[in-house]
Amino acid sequence: MFTTSHKSSSCSSLGCFECCVKCLGVLPYASLFATILLYAGVALFCGCGHEALSGTVTILQNYFEVVRAPVETLDVLTMIDILKYVIYGVAAAFFVYGILLMVEGFFTTGAIRDLYGDFKITACGRCVSAWFIMLTYIFFLAWLGVTAFTSLPVFMYFNIWTICQNTTVVEGANLCLDLRQFGKGALVLDMTFHLFVCALAGAGAAVIAMVHYLMVLSANWAYVKDACRMQKYEDIKSKEEQELHDIHSTRSKERLNAYT
Repeated sequence: MFTTSHKSSSCSSLGCFECCVKCLGVLPYASLFATILLYAGVALFCGCGHEALSGTVTILQNYFEVVRAPVETLDVLTMIDILKYVIYGVAAAFFVYGILLMVEGFFTTGAIRDLYGDFKITACGRCVSAWFIMLTYIFFLAWLGVTAFTSLPVFMYFNIWTICQNTTVVEGANLCLDLRQFGKGALVLDMTFHLFVCALAGAGAAVIAMVHYLMVLSANWAYVKDACRMQKYEDIKSKEEQELHDIHSTRSKERLNAYT
């Protein structure tokens, strides 16, 4: 994807401080920030989302008497179990994806030339950069959907809580459906609600990380494109200079032969 040619100056010929400064200059800070934000958001979403789903199962089974259907039947509790496995997959997938984006950021950072020398960009490198942009955009849309889906239980609980603040009494009947009437279940309900809020915040952080990655990848793509054009220009220039040198050498030999 990217081929490099090492310069004579390396960290072995520098002092400890100079080597550390040079290594810090190589770091793709934009990609590093986006990766940290992505990991924090995914960890918050997966951890809190998993516990919120477990709390939802506890509430349904203990306070709404929801029983698990036979194995071959798809019920609410089975769907929640499936969502838990999806969370496991999301955590593993985005851990790997964050590492891949960091590696891509290292290879497309302009500062890397100061350490490893000039590098040549192949067609494969340009295709990989474009592929990362497309994949990150798809993940951005997916996280938007996840954020919208996670906001549903938060919205429902907030609506009920708001209605219960303005309780309406008609003919002695309380029309407010206050979920706190389940006694000790209110503690589990409140904890589950706050876990869903944290999961929503994690999904929002992942969306911001995807946007940041899109900006970083677009800038890297522009750099790769400009570097590719510069590489072609340098190749053409070198070829023309070699041809001119060959012409001058041939003419010099002809003149020398004519004099002799």
